Amino acid sequence: MLNRRNFLGTATAGMAVGYGSHGRAQVEAKATEICVFTKPLQSLSFDDLAEQVAKLGFDGLEAPIRLGGHMEPEVVPDKLPIMVEALRKRGLKISIMTSGINDPDRVLTEVTLRTAAKLGIRRYRMGYLKYAPNIPVAKQLAEWQPQLRDLAAMNRDLGIQAVYQNHAGNGYLGAALWDLQRVLDGISPKEIGVAYDIKHATVEGGMSWPLTFRMIRPHLDTVYVKDFVWDGKKPKNVPLGEGRISTSFFKMLAESQFTGPISLHEEYLDHRKPELVPQHLAAIKKDFVTLKGLLRGAGFPVG
Repeated sequence: MLNRRNFLGTATAGMAVGYGSHGRAQVEAKATEICVFTKPLQSLSFDDLAEQVAKLGFDGLEAPIRLGGHMEPEVVPDKLPIMVEALRKRGLKISIMTSGINDPDRVLTEVTLRTAAKLGIRRYRMGYLKYAPNIPVAKQLAEWQPQLRDLAAMNRDLGIQAVYQNHAGNGYLGAALWDLQRVLDGISPKEIGVAYDIKHATVEGGMSWPLTFRMIRPHLDTVYVKDFVWDGKKPKNVPLGEGRISTSFFKMLAESQFTGPISLHEEYLDHRKPELVPQHLAAIKKDFVTLKGLLRGAGFPVG
């Protein structure tokens, strides 16, 4: 039975309460935070990057701060503040810092996370963990658990949160999602959550992705959106809305009362060619319009 307390909790999920000039309570929906993965824009200067992303209308960036990214890990203490300031001037932030970090004991892990946390960056995407082919799966999961617990403890101490992306493919921890749920058991999603990638979940799960989504939902913090079609036996990235991703996902996401950030990934053009930046920007703009339409259709508040 839906009692008054439950009703109020449901009705105000994702809402912000303010007061008008006459003192009456006004309930306003808090707009869903949407950021863009800037891997295709790494050739731009920080100022140009900020200008282009601001023009597109995103709330922030999912910025690769890793080997081959906007900057190498070794220069993070010097260059990350410069990047953050360039974004701040345009009203932007780094919503998610994409990293190669998955081990608290590795060189540069603490200094990178400490720098990011001091700059107000609250989330970072972890580096992938990959299975060794000749070691039992259960043994590897058991070995990763203490490593992730130690990383979670570091995150808690520094005031930053990790998210781990499920990525399709043989060898990735999290491709099947049940294994990711197992290693994260007992770890707060505020310390290590899941960046749920609907494209990769659909590639791996086919028609069963709703089941694994419900399984991983308690760990969910962030959502990644992109689309694909099958090209023979391989997935091929395509513009959002033109592939296999089911629109029912967004309705299911809304019904689960998800309020975290959503990151748009445009990966169907070659990110290695700087001369394609104008085409990337046009593609991202088109996908952003599609994404906002899908979110509005599912009932998300979109700015």
